[in-house]
Amino acid sequence: MIPQWVIEKKRDGQSLADDEIRAFISDYTSEIIPDYQMAALAMAIYFRGLDAREVTTLTDAMMHSGDQIDTSVLDMPTSDKHSTGGIGDKVSLLLAPMVACCGVGVPMLSGRGLGITGGTLDKLASIPGYRTDLDTNEFLDVIRECGCAITGQTASLAPADRKLYALRDVTGTVPSIPLIAASIMSKKLAEGTATLVLDVKCGNGAFMQRLEDARALAEVMIRIGSGMGRGVSALITNMEQPLGTTAGNALEVIETVEALQGKAVPDLLEVTLRLGIEMLRLTHVETDAASARKRLIETIASGQAFERFKQMVALQGGDAAALDDCNRLPQAPVVLDVLATEGGYIEGVSADGVGRAVLQLGAGRKQTTDKIDPSVGVSNLIQVGAVVSKGDLLARVHAANQAEAEVAREQVLAAIEMSGDKVAVPELVLGTVVDE
Repeated sequence: MIPQWVIEKKRDGQSLADDEIRAFISDYTSEIIPDYQMAALAMAIYFRGLDAREVTTLTDAMMHSGDQIDTSVLDMPTSDKHSTGGIGDKVSLLLAPMVACCGVGVPMLSGRGLGITGGTLDKLASIPGYRTDLDTNEFLDVIRECGCAITGQTASLAPADRKLYALRDVTGTVPSIPLIAASIMSKKLAEGTATLVLDVKCGNGAFMQRLEDARALAEVMIRIGSGMGRGVSALITNMEQPLGTTAGNALEVIETVEALQGKAVPDLLEVTLRLGIEMLRLTHVETDAASARKRLIETIASGQAFERFKQMVALQGGDAAALDDCNRLPQAPVVLDVLATEGGYIEGVSADGVGRAVLQLGAGRKQTTDKIDPSVGVSNLIQVGAVVSKGDLLARVHAANQAEAEVAREQVLAAIEMSGDKVAVPELVLGTVVDE
């Protein structure tokens, strides 16, 4: 295999053979092929695309570039959920224990946030002592014990993806649907789960801002999963406004605790339930959506899901007592209210605008090496469709100091649009894509 011939072939719009793709990825992972040739192939793919066979082979090659987790050793059906990222998206924290209570093993390898997009691991890391670095045996042991585990990707899992993503990030080839799909699916399938539900976010606070792009990405990922013998489905969910009423790591853990105790914000609960229904359907634990919904709701009403969440946290080294007394979680020294300057209906709450405010407060990273402040963020965030009077609370800013709080207050206020006319509550699920 001559690397430049493979590059030229894709540059000219031809399909690559399976052995060409596998050899290229293998040699790149082994550092036989240099970054500049991989970057050239990535750019050729960016412009010319990949067909269904090519993208499936690329995913498989990246998945097999390192270790895979064998979840068949678990005596239970398995399913995972992957979100393409958004603002206030703490669904995984609710979903994993709820689905585990229904008898499904949930092995979740999650990531940290970058930019305005929050990361599941950063949220959990705000719980004192919580370990996000379990090795494979520890990961499987936690699932055996409580049915779910959420940890980070190990260095030996899909190393080709780690190298290629870093390269794409600096060569302008991130927004390529085949490369995005292969990146996501190589990591998720390497964790060994038999079924996977995809939450593809769409809107101003998501990577895919147009519905047609979100649907195209979902369809490619489902074809990959199906081609590799996995059960996969996808929901396209609205990320025009933040999910729930909080954005910021410890604040989102608190909202998770409240939701698991039955105080859920309707949009957060509904998205969680819709994804959970798909997980139970794909694993054949439930075949009827109404029965699956009822069963998932019962895990909250009975207190089982909250107890399961605490058990998972404890097994991963976290201070489970901090979930019973959330004052033990990180607290910001300055809390500032954002008040309505006029009355009316809430027409929009920009997820992008709130995300930028939270990032500036220190809850996210501008670069992968940045440290985050787990205590800062936004809570009590008003939602689209609400009616307010002048002086009513729109949000609450949690900041490290007064100056940053005041800047964030203006940013959050600017992210909220008012209308004199009644506003409809937006649709949460914009589409469903299933393997046909």
